[in-house]
Amino acid sequence: MENKLIASSSPHIRNDETTQTLMLDVIIALLPALVASIFYFGFNSIILVVSSVASAIVTEFVCEKIMKRPITITDLSAVVTGMLLAFNLPASAPWWIAAAGSAFAIGIVKQVFGGIGFNFLNPALAGRAFLMASWSSHLSTGFIDPATDAISSATPLSLIKSGSIGQLPPIADMFLGNIPGVIGETSSILLILGGIYLIYRGTIKWTIPVCYIGTVAVISLFTDGISLLPYHLFGGGLMLGAFFMATDYATSPITDKGRVIYAVGAGALTMLIRKIGGYPEGVSYSILLMNILTPMINRYIQPKVFGVAGGNKNEK
Repeated sequence: MENKLIASSSPHIRNDETTQTLMLDVIIALLPALVASIFYFGFNSIILVVSSVASAIVTEFVCEKIMKRPITITDLSAVVTGMLLAFNLPASAPWWIAAAGSAFAIGIVKQVFGGIGFNFLNPALAGRAFLMASWSSHLSTGFIDPATDAISSATPLSLIKSGSIGQLPPIADMFLGNIPGVIGETSSILLILGGIYLIYRGTIKWTIPVCYIGTVAVISLFTDGISLLPYHLFGGGLMLGAFFMATDYATSPITDKGRVIYAVGAGALTMLIRKIGGYPEGVSYSILLMNILTPMINRYIQPKVFGVAGGNKNEK
C-alpha cells in the first residue's frame, strides 16, 4: 500500500485551449464584418465599437475589484461582449448608448451572477434588450442606408413586415450588406466566413448554427415562399446570432441532442416573432428565451450514465 494512486479533481482532459485563445478566435472571426461595417457606415462604427469595448473592460475591472475577485480582463471575454453589443446597434446610435449597454451586460448579467461561465443569459443580447427597454428610439429607428447615407427606418425585414415587398433591395445587396440595419448586419458572407473559421478552429460546433439557420429557412420557405427566403436569411441578425451568440458556451446546452433542440427552438421563435409579433426581427429575443430554457434542456437531455439502470436515472 505504499504506492498509492492520487487523482486530481475533474476534468482530466487537458489541452492548450484557454479562455483567452477562444475569445481571440471570436475576435478574429468578427474582424472582417467589423471592417465591412466601417466601409458601409463610416467612423460611427468605430466610435460605437470602441465605446462598447472600453465600457465592458472598465466595468469588468471595477466589478471584480469591488467583489474582490481575480482580475480577468486579459481573457478577452469582455472585449467580445463589447464587440457583439456594438454589432447590435445602428450606426446612428450615440456612443453613450453603447457604453451603457456594455456596462449592463458585464456588471449585471455577467458579474452579479459570478463572472464568466456563470451567466444564464448571453450578456451582449441581454444588454441589447436593456437598451431596447430603456432607449428604444435609438435602436429601432435611424438606420443608415449605406447606398445613400440617408437615415431610414425601412430595413428589409420591416419592409416584409409592412407588406412593402416591391421596395426590397436586390438580393446581392442583402448578401454583401449594402442595406440599412445595425452595424453587425453588414456582410452576411463575411459573417458566414467568420463562423466557418470558428468551426474549423473547434471554437464552436456546427450543430447550433446549421440547425438554427436551417429551421428559419424551412419555416420561411413555407410561410413566405422561395422569393423571400434570402431576405429572411440575410436581412437581419440571423448570421450574427447563429454563429456568434447562440453558440455561447455558458448559455447553450452541453449535449449535441440538446443543442439541436435549442437551435430548432430558437429558429422557430425567430420566425414566430417575425411573422406574428410586433417586431420585425426576432433573433435577439429568441436566443434569450432559449437561454432561459437551457438548464431544463440540460436536465432532461442527458447522456447515458454507465452502470446505472435506465441511463438517465439517478442512483438511490
